[in-house]
This record gives sequence, C-alpha cells and structure tokens, in this order.
Amino acid sequence: MMHAPAHPRDVYTLEGQSAAEAAFLDALDRGRLHHAWLLTGPEGVGKATLAYRMARRLLGARPESSLGLLGAAPSDVVSRQVAARSHPDLMVLERLTDDGKARKAIPVDEARKLPEFFANSPAVSPYRVAIIDAADDLNVNAANAVLKTLEEPPPRGVILLISHAPGKLLPTIRSRCRRLPVPAPGVPAAADMVERMADLPHRDAERLARMAHGAPGKALQLAAAGAIAMDDAANEILRGLPKIDEGALLAMADTFRGAEGAARFELLMDRMADQVRIFATQVVADGKNLPGLDRWAAAWERLSSVPGEAEAVNLDRGDVFWSVISDLRAAAKAAM
Repeated sequence: MMHAPAHPRDVYTLEGQSAAEAAFLDALDRGRLHHAWLLTGPEGVGKATLAYRMARRLLGARPESSLGLLGAAPSDVVSRQVAARSHPDLMVLERLTDDGKARKAIPVDEARKLPEFFANSPAVSPYRVAIIDAADDLNVNAANAVLKTLEEPPPRGVILLISHAPGKLLPTIRSRCRRLPVPAPGVPAAADMVERMADLPHRDAERLARMAHGAPGKALQLAAAGAIAMDDAANEILRGLPKIDEGALLAMADTFRGAEGAARFELLMDRMADQVRIFATQVVADGKNLPGLDRWAAAWERLSSVPGEAEAVNLDRGDVFWSVISDLRAAAKAAM
C-alpha cells in the first residue's frame, strides 16, 4: 500500500491551478489584496496546497519560478519555518492534532484565538496569515468566532479559508470573503499526475482519477487507502449477485474492526455505491425498463448513508455490511 500523501505544508508544487494563482498575484501586485479569501472546489484538488503557497508568498518567502507562479524555495527560512509549524506570523486551524489524529471538528477554543493573533502586528513578515482547513469543519460556535474576525478586518492580516462545500457555510462568512475557485483539472490531467507522482500503471491511475472525479489529491488519497483493491472487491460482489461467497464475505466483514477497519468499510461502501449509481444511471440513459430499478435506487441511497449512520450510532459494521448485502441481493433478484 502506498504511503499517505504529504501534508500540504510540505508540498511545493501545484499543477493545474495557474489561473487561481494569477488572480491572487494580480490582487497582491496591484495593492488590492482582500483580507479574506475563500478557496472553493472539490476535495483533493489542491486548495490547501494553494493556501500554503499563498501564505509563503505573503510571509515573504523567496520566490522560485521553477515551481510555478507562487512557488517558494523549500530552503528559504520562511518555508522551513512553515514546514516546522514555527512561523510566528502564521496560524493554522485544522482538524488534525499535533500527533496527526483527526478530530471531528475544529474546536471553538482554537477559533477564539484568531482575534488575539491578529491583534498583534506582524513579527517578522509583511503580513500575519491564518489558514482555516477547512471552514466546513467549524461548528456553529467556532464559525461565529471566525466571523467576528472577518467583520473586523485586521491591518496587515489575511485569512485563507478552505471549503469543499461553501454553500453550507454561514452566508455572513461567504459575503465577507473573496471567492477563489480551485477547480478539478479533470480525469485525463489527474490521471497523468497520479501516474507520475505515484508511479502507477496508467490504467490504475485513470481508474483512481475517475473515482476521484478528476481531483488528483483525492486520487492519491484513494491510492494510499487501497481503493483499487476495494473497487475490485465491490465489482466482484455486485457481479455475482444474487449469489454470494459467504465465506469470503465473512472474512471481509472481520476486517471492519477498529479505526483502519472503519476506513476500509467506508471505502468499500463508497465503491459499491458508485458502481450501483453508474449501473442505474446507464439503465435509465439507455431507456430500459429494468424490473426492480427502484430497489437499486434504494440500495444506492443505503450505501451512500450507512458509513455515517454506523459511525453516528456506533453500529457493528459487520452487521451493517450483511444488511447491505441483503438489500443488494433483493434488488438483484427483483431484476431477474
């Protein structure tokens, strides 16, 4: 299995986002820098990587043109301080803790530190910068704490907010930010990036890029999580329906325990949901009247929701898995 992708603060290249970088540089060069930028786009397209590139430039890192419009030399003192999380003029709010574990949300106590951070003048840089990765992870109280800072723009201060679903943010947060779209480069471009960066066969890179809907970062995460194997497993289960290999499925259900098992379970449900969706969509597009199509639709909805439901009420993932298999067998029998 591949190693997980590097944290965005340790990444110094970014492909396919020159338009977003040019828009930011134009505002900076013309002295029209907004105090808050909302970086929007699908998960895994490089929004956090772009935020750190913007931050390094604002903090005064030495530009490195060979690494793109906002490229910074990794050896520069600013780059080294950002990588070490020790820069005095950079504050980062994120779900990850210092030991690498992910919390359910960004705590309100951390969000409340923003006003104090921006109350001070930059220590060694032209600006003070805060990165919120992601604004979607702010609970109501934390979002209101951030809003207070947005309503009172700090001098020489810039807030970079990352959002995968900006429509879910408070309208008052959105209205006080300049939106910077960070689109997915598309499946062909993402596949090329994944093939080069992960040293994978083109066929596998293309499969991962399709799973990630053209988002290269997401595709790399899927590669590290073993998505190819899970996609194969999902295909084998669905192709054999209504028959099942009970022994193989029992062995698979036993792997869903613990934190790693939860991730494996979520990935399998995601791959099965995606394949069922593709199947049902193609049936409708072909104008076919497949018996039991409503059952397939219900199965897709169940597959899409079970990981969250299992986590929310602490259900046994093995039991949930068998319940899903039962729903899929019923849909397959109805279609015969």
